[in-house]
Amino acid sequence: MVVKLSSRKVETAKPGKYADGGNLYLAVSPTGARKWTFRFLWNGRAREAGLGSADDVTLADAREKAADYRRMVAKGVDPIEAHRKELSVISFGVYALALVDRIEGGFSNAKHRQQWRNSLKTHAKPIWDTPIDKVDTLGVLACLIPIWDSKAETARRLRGRIERVLSAAKTEKLRSGENPAVWRNHLDAALSRRQPLSKGHHAALPYKQVSEFVADLRGRDATAARALEFCILTVTRTQETLDARWDEFDLDEGIWKIPAPRMKGRVDHRVPLSKRAAEIVSELAKTKTSEYVFPGRKKGCPLADMAMLMLLRRMGRSDVTPHGFRSSFSDWASEVSPFSGELRETALAHAIGNKVEAAYRRGDALKKRRDMMQAWADYCEPNAATTNVVLLTSHGGQAA
Repeated sequence: MVVKLSSRKVETAKPGKYADGGNLYLAVSPTGARKWTFRFLWNGRAREAGLGSADDVTLADAREKAADYRRMVAKGVDPIEAHRKELSVISFGVYALALVDRIEGGFSNAKHRQQWRNSLKTHAKPIWDTPIDKVDTLGVLACLIPIWDSKAETARRLRGRIERVLSAAKTEKLRSGENPAVWRNHLDAALSRRQPLSKGHHAALPYKQVSEFVADLRGRDATAARALEFCILTVTRTQETLDARWDEFDLDEGIWKIPAPRMKGRVDHRVPLSKRAAEIVSELAKTKTSEYVFPGRKKGCPLADMAMLMLLRRMGRSDVTPHGFRSSFSDWASEVSPFSGELRETALAHAIGNKVEAAYRRGDALKKRRDMMQAWADYCEPNAATTNVVLLTSHGGQAA
């Protein structure tokens, strides 16, 4: 058997399917999710069995699993059916991780995939080894109560994830009865109610102070500083910036095209680059070491999602968040710029609320947004905010 994959190839493989030999394949989704599969013929039909996520299963372990499956097939045993029989006595933990392997292709980024696994492994310990069909309300409460008040958001997400795991198990007929993790008319009677979290209220810096902040940022020689400045200038979401790849940029045209799987709204988004934003990318290109524009310390990975927050902490700015600069831009665009609200919302990649309007306005007003993003970059330029209101009119701002 000729081995075609290496550990390095597994870590850096782009979307597609790669053969390792012996019926073992690595499948990489458009979102970057990597999983192992075993392909075989059964009664003349091609079948495919999952062997787990490449984040959890090493190349060596995947080969060992594939060898086991080959032996099953040789003995006339269908490995998929054999696995299903094992699931009849599977624990919550084993089933939960297997479920994440199957559904992670629908997650927008690696951060979400890891959060699912980490939250379940860390906080679902009371039911981790419990047979999936034996998990009950007391077990779910044992997971939630210790963090319900101290880690409210984590607890809320954990409950939803446990509910989905148990719901999937019921769909596969591995358990029956009501879902003990459901909130309405069940857990809401045993846990304190919370007000719904408001959306969009991330700590933000007043737009009049952004220029001064960027001046401080420019003086810091760190990848996180360049990433945060780029994030501010492009008014993108934090993860959209951190996961930026070189093949998404056309510097000759001054455009960054973020593919739909990486966008919150699952729609391709074109970002017209201001002169300073393009300059940041061009400078980083001279020392390119990764497929990511903002590489992290771990080889083959982007900058960690906490890097910008840690930078803000070092700057003594715990009063703001990276995401909050989108609000700074929104306030600037609304209060002192000549650009329309519609253009502002398009720049922020917000969904259009009016379906009729959305159906008729299919363009993304790239040229007008280019003027707006250059005006915003000029406003953010250190020591220039006091004069940039006057300069705005030179960018041809107008309603989209």
